Amino acid sequence: MAGFNKVVHSYDEALAGLTDNMTLMVGGFGLCGIPEGLINHMVKLGVTGLTAISNNAGVDDFGLGLLLKQRQISTMIASYVGENATFEQQMLSGELNVVLTPQGTLAEKIRAGGAGIPAFFTATGYGTPIADGKETREIKGRHYVLEESLTADFALVRAWKADTMGNLVFRKTAANFNPMMATAGKITVVEAEEIVQPGELDPNHIHTPGIYVDRVIQASFEKRIEQRTVKAAK
Repeated sequence: MAGFNKVVHSYDEALAGLTDNMTLMVGGFGLCGIPEGLINHMVKLGVTGLTAISNNAGVDDFGLGLLLKQRQISTMIASYVGENATFEQQMLSGELNVVLTPQGTLAEKIRAGGAGIPAFFTATGYGTPIADGKETREIKGRHYVLEESLTADFALVRAWKADTMGNLVFRKTAANFNPMMATAGKITVVEAEEIVQPGELDPNHIHTPGIYVDRVIQASFEKRIEQRTVKAAK
């Protein structure tokens, strides 16, 4: 990275500094908007003992499922198991430490981490195992659970468009977790479908300012569909 130009030209550069036992945030919703190339390169690097924070863990042979298959993730913080049989098997056997978190709470824990808010109260989960071991409080007649925010050593994000200064635009469903994760990593790495020059993005349409981004890499994506649904041929 030279000056304000945050573009790197290899995955080794993009993931420089990533080591065993780090905490990662990985963007996307299902298989939509995941940083495929960065995940694939982590498999090649062989880093282990990772704590992964993500909405879910992909499928058995794609996305974070590839890291699970190689036993590179030791703790998974997610909102659901999804279509991943490997995730399910490792969770039920006790091999994988899983922290299942309500989806809205997970999103807010990440957003709060990026905003520098250490914790917040939410009514979600009160009176359920989600609240076990956590501080609770009654406020104005309603019970709340104190949830600590989340941050990560690396946030791995996929964007539709990025400029060389790291300003980002997300598209449709991919905007769910990627923007907030981009703010909550000590090092934020963005895999972009298209990289443009400064000034080409409409400032009114930028979702994440470049101040949050450390590295940007150009990539091509398979864009696999998790559940392909089509009409029957007539």
